[in-house]
Amino acid sequence: MQVVEVVTRMGGVADARTLVAFTSAREVRLAQGRGEVVRDARGKYALPSADHARRAANRLAAVITGASAAAAHGWELKVPPSRPTVTVPAKRRVDPRRRVGVDLHWRDIPPDHVWDGVLRPGPAVVDCAKSMPLDEALAVADSALRHRSVTRPELLHLAEQVRTTGRARCLRVAREASGLAANPFESVLRAIALDVPGLQMRPQVVISEGGWVGRPDLVDERRRLVVEAESFEFHGRRTALRRDCERYTALVLLGWTVIRFAWEHVMFAPAYVAECLRLLPTAGDNRSQEQVTLPDARRLSA
Repeated sequence: MQVVEVVTRMGGVADARTLVAFTSAREVRLAQGRGEVVRDARGKYALPSADHARRAANRLAAVITGASAAAAHGWELKVPPSRPTVTVPAKRRVDPRRRVGVDLHWRDIPPDHVWDGVLRPGPAVVDCAKSMPLDEALAVADSALRHRSVTRPELLHLAEQVRTTGRARCLRVAREASGLAANPFESVLRAIALDVPGLQMRPQVVISEGGWVGRPDLVDERRRLVVEAESFEFHGRRTALRRDCERYTALVLLGWTVIRFAWEHVMFAPAYVAECLRLLPTAGDNRSQEQVTLPDARRLSA
């Protein structure tokens, strides 16, 4: 794998140990030299999006907002920003030629919501919740909580203060956000499950039964359902494969239903994931095999 691909799959930021494990120290140095990644701190690398946003904000006397603010705070995202997102005061005129290559927004931002030219963590999560699809916004909120940049009470308070269009979206993201999600992959999978009627999926629930203890990615305790986000890069080694087989066998023997999705399914075929979750049998479900039409991942790809 290429260095940029690894960092992208990690949500836009990655540590040196992970990068070297899947590429090499030489490839990391070369990628940094080419400007494909930047070193934010010792052993911490990121895509250069945040730096681009800083320069754009400086050029336009703007505030870094949206996905660019999330990247600037070092949070993992489902989709790292391809161009800087910045905001200027509502009545400012900006020459169209200066907007090229920039996602420019107009609105008045309270001074106490800004620090060093970047939207503060809490307002940044709310800003993303207003404008992003649920899966992307939840990935941002989960990352912010995981990094302890904000707290859930703070997010709920800020969402409740929203008085414009998007308040319901902000409240939903704040209520569903969890710092237990390990990465954007798991956050996006949970977002898909949230829109499937009848499911009550929670992240990283500890299961302790029959002498076995584990913490699957998503768990619906009521339906005894486990949903796992499987990444080949981090589970493709022989020891990991053996451990995963033992894990899934134990869960099935204990009476749990286990369903697994690859990174490509979640990121590029969410309709397939949603349809699989919708078709899961429930208690008292007497459907025969002939009554179930299996989803086609290729047909339902985004």
